[in-house]
Amino acid sequence: MKKIETKKAPKALGPYSQGVANDNFCFVSMELGIDPATGKLAAEDAVGQAHQAIKNVENILDSAGFKLSNVVKATLYITDLNDFTSINEVYGQYFTNKPARSLVVQSAMPIDAKVALDVIAYKIEDTTEEQDYYTR
Repeated sequence: MKKIETKKAPKALGPYSQGVANDNFCFVSMELGIDPATGKLAAEDAVGQAHQAIKNVENILDSAGFKLSNVVKATLYITDLNDFTSINEVYGQYFTNKPARSLVVQSAMPIDAKVALDVIAYKIEDTTEEQDYYTR
């Protein structure tokens, strides 16, 4: 298991890793819309935070050799269901592969964030197995 750390995403706010990778899987911890350069939320609004949270996830994945297109499962956390439509539009701009997703509406998040995202990514190194599967 490889611990993932990159300066292109905010440091973990607690005793956990930004992510871990093992073989063909990468698990990214819940990322808030924190600007890694300032350590503060990148925006006050949910849309701006959604963009930054996804960029943080993307940078963590990239540091482990994965891409957003490798994401097979995402969990999106929001604090206000009224923001769902606009956050969903932002999400759709980045996740064109349409991975499985869960939505959690919760009353509060660290540093009063409005949006957070965690993901599981999977990539196939040898496409032979994938091709065999699709030809069956």
